[in-house]
Amino acid sequence: MGFVENKISSVIELCEDPTPDPAGIIIFGASGDLSFRKLIPSIFKLFKNRKLINFYILGVGRSNLSDKDFRERILETLNFDRDLVKKFIDHVYFLSGNYDDDNLYINLKEKINILNKKHNAKNNRLFYFATPPNVYLPIINHLGKFKLNEENGNFARMIIEKPFGNNLESAKKLDYELHKYLNEKQIYRIDHYLGKETVQNILMMRFANIVFEPIWNYKYIDHVQITVSEDLGVENRIGYFENTGLLRDMFQNHILQLLTLIAIEPPASLEANMIHDEKIKVLKSIRPFEYDTLDEYVIRGQYTDGYINGELKKSYMEEVGKNTNTETFVAVKMFIDNWRWSGVPFYIRSGKRLKKKLSEVSIVFKNVPHSIFSDFYPVKIEPNSLVIRIQPDEGFKLILQAKQPGSKMCINTLNMEFKYRNFFDYEPQDAYERLILDALLGDQTLYVRNDVMEESWKLVTPILQRWENEKSDLYYYPSGSWGPKESYRLIEKDGRRWRDYENI
Repeated sequence: MGFVENKISSVIELCEDPTPDPAGIIIFGASGDLSFRKLIPSIFKLFKNRKLINFYILGVGRSNLSDKDFRERILETLNFDRDLVKKFIDHVYFLSGNYDDDNLYINLKEKINILNKKHNAKNNRLFYFATPPNVYLPIINHLGKFKLNEENGNFARMIIEKPFGNNLESAKKLDYELHKYLNEKQIYRIDHYLGKETVQNILMMRFANIVFEPIWNYKYIDHVQITVSEDLGVENRIGYFENTGLLRDMFQNHILQLLTLIAIEPPASLEANMIHDEKIKVLKSIRPFEYDTLDEYVIRGQYTDGYINGELKKSYMEEVGKNTNTETFVAVKMFIDNWRWSGVPFYIRSGKRLKKKLSEVSIVFKNVPHSIFSDFYPVKIEPNSLVIRIQPDEGFKLILQAKQPGSKMCINTLNMEFKYRNFFDYEPQDAYERLILDALLGDQTLYVRNDVMEESWKLVTPILQRWENEKSDLYYYPSGSWGPKESYRLIEKDGRRWRDYENI
């Protein structure tokens, strides 16, 4: 028994999150919604789980807040043990100023030096850009001007929030400015979808189980569906969303990153660059969208008023207060032109104010070559599917066919379902918690490399240009539905159908 106990103990120790080196976390835009809703709670959980030692948090923003003001707002936000929260906020500070003012960065440099000594943070710095994208460049240039980007034996890393640019040209410009002062190992382009447990589990499911990999190709897979839906509208993000739209907000980053994990070849190892190398191969293999035939492959929509859970919701145009062509829904049919995926269509849809909040990937396998059960069971047999549920109720489901009990040869669909919460005794880790810890550890695996980012912009640029340069159809759908009827035609004209979510 001693050997078994030692082995189990070693596995548990191996799977524990490591503790990063001492560091200061400097959050630009710290008085904003993202900071209080996601970043501060995630950093607090790292503190609670003893993953932060000798650290400080320095919030930077245009709001005129003192250290005391900032700490009181955090006390109001964090619904945890009061005494533990008070210990946490002893590490928290705030600095006010304008992002294009030299004085802010002079004061910032001085404050960092003081806090490094006070908390023994070793002059390691993790900068988090939680600001609107239009102030990224002024911050980057000032950090470079005052040499806050320099490492000198320590680390200086920057987490950049999406959207990373607004199109290919602006993304390349932003990347160019970053590389004037930083090397690629210092840049962490965050995509919080990659921090979700089930997204990370895609690699484990594919490459740690021999049962899946031999059939993970065009010979056995009929098509792939990706659905990312939200039941909320744009809420308090109207200004941001009007300038972005759903294609930039979801498809260019979250969904394409998810698609690459489904489609990549086995990397040589789990080292970050090995995974990124395989991702870029997938993106380069995606069949480009043709300008003239775009409407055959891309459907865009916008929600009107409608009921969700019995409550009447306003239309997007009512929320914005004007007529607008901004898309709140996108459905896309695309192909990956390589040996593994030759001829396999990927159907993707994402939208706001849809019936339910969920994110799923459905791998739909081909029908059996010949059914020997047709004499007994004249109804068409549902194909096997592997459904990967990202949210909510993270897990996966294998859909098989089995005999229904009784004397007749009747087939019934069997759902073999696994849910994380039913199997693992663990506290769910927020995606930001995972990703901030990785950045402190210097692990870029779940971040987006510059060439991967650029290639994803190349893919969506023809769509954006078509929508901006020519009148393209915008289809409307009622809030609480699954999108415009044209999105159903996109898949049904190929003899397929979207997965039924009505009874989930």
